[in-house]
Amino acid sequence: MLLALDSATDFASVALYDGQQVLAETTWRSQRRHTVDLAPQVDAVLRLVHVTPASLTAVAASIGPGSYTGTRVALSLAKGIVFARNLPLIGLPTLDIVAYPHQDPSLPLCALVSAGRGRYAWALYAPHGNGLAGPGTSELSRLTDWRLDRLDEVLPLLSPPVCFAGELSPQDADVIRKQWPGQAKIAPPSLAVRRAGVLAEMAWRRWQAGAFDDPATLSPIYLG
Repeated sequence: MLLALDSATDFASVALYDGQQVLAETTWRSQRRHTVDLAPQVDAVLRLVHVTPASLTAVAASIGPGSYTGTRVALSLAKGIVFARNLPLIGLPTLDIVAYPHQDPSLPLCALVSAGRGRYAWALYAPHGNGLAGPGTSELSRLTDWRLDRLDEVLPLLSPPVCFAGELSPQDADVIRKQWPGQAKIAPPSLAVRRAGVLAEMAWRRWQAGAFDDPATLSPIYLG
């Protein structure tokens, strides 16, 4: 049983995964209440499917990029659990989690998460290529390094058509549609929310492939 924790931005999410299905999941806009919200939600998810902490066999956490405090909350809780129970820990980048559900072979994908002050942490992905993402992370290949920019700095670096997914504000979505009419696909709200169930599925694949992290050295990804 794998427990997945994500609190990298205003959105937070918790999920339980047994290798075949997501047994329980909760996702909510926590804003700046991660330290208050996350542990009770873990307890609630365990209780919902009548699972005890003793049933956990692995823990996964998003490691950013995202907010400084939010990213540390999920990772710190995950480390506490794995140290206490001697479990494997799998850390995955936030933008890989955003990209994973969007396996559209026809368009490159710009994955974004809100980074405050009008900026986005973002990266560009494409299907099945020689990208920068590590094995077992996403079926998509990451084509760029993580970046931190405003939308008006992101768009000149991209060549339409592009699909956008993640925490794109409605105002910025309108800007993209106006600047790139018919050349931008923007994920609907239901597919734009980052979910711990996705993190759990990705982490399970990595864990089964023998790839997990040292909890003593795993660190968040921070951008300038």
